[in-house]
Amino acid sequence: MCSPGDELIPFLTQVGCDDGVIAHCRVVRDVAVRIANGIEKAGTQVDIDLVAAGAIIHDIGRSQTHGMDHADVGGCICRSLGFDEQICLIVERHIGAGLRAAEREGFGLLPVDRIPETIEEKIVAHADNLVKGTRVLNQQEFESALDRFDRQVKERFLALAHELNQLLEKTDS
Repeated sequence: MCSPGDELIPFLTQVGCDDGVIAHCRVVRDVAVRIANGIEKAGTQVDIDLVAAGAIIHDIGRSQTHGMDHADVGGCICRSLGFDEQICLIVERHIGAGLRAAEREGFGLLPVDRIPETIEEKIVAHADNLVKGTRVLNQQEFESALDRFDRQVKERFLALAHELNQLLEKTDS
């Protein structure tokens, strides 16, 4: 039985992603789809197919680089392959809880904001934050991993997690 997004895995192979990246993308997809289904069940509309596709493809740029620029490279690869712009934006905005222009400039990247905006972008970014390799982090591990970031970035991670948790808890009253 195929999972949503599996039809895009050949693109990862085609551009040269290794088995480890592909395995990571599958786990991120599984976590993202679980979050998306929960949010939708709680009453917020989510394009689950878009979440699955974006999650599978989110690290396609790792076929060329494992640096902070992998999201930008991935967006370019996706556009060259003719992917929908919504998927390209998920790929470009998935790092952490997004990066502001000044933060990106500090990494030597083009100084443009790459903050997740849509619910689908936010779900994929958060799911990626919850997966280290192919292992899903528990809440304590997730919060401990944030200790390496400055206060502002850490708060952005936590705000994203909180926003999605609020949507998971929302009910149609």
